[in-house]
Parts: sequence; C-alpha cells; structure tokens
Amino acid sequence: MAVTVDVKKLTPVKVDERKNLGIRSGDTVRVHQKIVEKGKTRIQVYEGLVIATKHGAEIGGTFTVRAVLSQIGVEKTFPLYSPMIEKIDIIRRSKVRRAKLYYIRDKASREIRRSLRNMVNVNLTTGGSKDEAPIEIDPTAEPKAE
Repeated sequence: MAVTVDVKKLTPVKVDERKNLGIRSGDTVRVHQKIVEKGKTRIQVYEGLVIATKHGAEIGGTFTVRAVLSQIGVEKTFPLYSPMIEKIDIIRRSKVRRAKLYYIRDKASREIRRSLRNMVNVNLTTGGSKDEAPIEIDPTAEPKAE
C-alpha cells in the first residue's frame, strides 16, 4: 500500500522557492528569522557569509552562516525549510573553490591578532582628584609586550 504525502499541506513554507534559491558556500545572505519572546513574535535579521551547506535541497538541508558581531565571530546553522525563517535574501555571490569555508575562522582570528599587535596600551581614568596630572599619549611609542 503506497501512501502519497503532499508536502505543501505539512508546512507553511514555500518549499519550491527555498529549493530553487540555490544557497551555496561563499554567498552573503540576510536571514529574516522569527523570534518569540513573552508571547510576542518579532523578526530578527541575521546577515553573514555562508560557510557550509549540508544535505543540499532535501528536507533536512541546512546552511551555516558566519557573521562578526562586536568583533566576535558568531555562527548559526539554519534549517533550509524551517517555518521560523520568514525570508532568505542572497545579497552577494562570491566565487569560491571549496565546498566548506571553515578556514575563514582561522583567517579571521589571525587578522584580529595582527590588529591587536598594533594597538597602543593606554591608561585612562575618569573622575578622580584634580591634583593629578593629565595623562599624555605618545602615538609614536611602540606597544609594550606583556
């Protein structure tokens, strides 16, 4: 006995749209996600680089998006057909030579370490007594190694 299931009746997601979207590694996407807080629903936008896609356009397909928020790398994995995803916009397509861009994690941390190397240590305070001399910063000074 064969049972036929109509996917359109099971989920409110437009399956054909998501299937034909063609998300791949190297895309910069903007994901509009529904967030439920205290009984209210709001839309939160998450924008970043797709570093991996898994299981293609099948029912269990997912894609991982990496964004840098407040100088901290954040990765989220989204199910492609989740009803909690309102909309997916592909902003930019990049040509990449890898299917999984996990090396971006190390590349970003190297860039942060380089930028920290060029920083100057500064000791500034607010408030305090008026008798203290103001602090002078020498921009040509070499950063101290600690």
